Amino acid sequence: MKKWQVYILRCSDNTLYTGITNNLENRLQTHNEKRGARYTRTRLPVTLIYHEEASSRSLASRREAAIKKLSRSKKLKLIAEPETTAQKIDHDPLLKKRGSLEV
Repeated sequence: MKKWQVYILRCSDNTLYTGITNNLENRLQTHNEKRGARYTRTRLPVTLIYHEEASSRSLASRREAAIKKLSRSKKLKLIAEPETTAQKIDHDPLLKKRGSLEV
C-alpha cells in the first residue's frame, strides 16, 4: 500500500500550490498535463519543491490544511528547513486546538 504524501508545487507565476496524493510521480505528471487542479492548469509548468509522508489520507488532509493556513513566508521556511519548521508547526497550540494537524 502506498503512503500518502503532502506536497507543495511552485507554479510558473511563482505561487505555491499544496495538495495530497498517494502517487506523487503520477500526480506531478497529471498537473503538468493540464489534468490536475484547476489552480495549476493556467500556471504551468509546476515544479515539486517539497513533500512529506503521512500514514493515512486523513492525516495527509489535516497536514495539507495546516500548511495551507501558513503564510507564504512560513511555507518557504518549511521548504528551506523541513525538520526544524515542521517540529515548530507540530507544536503550535492553535493548530492542534483546531484539530488540523497530525503527522
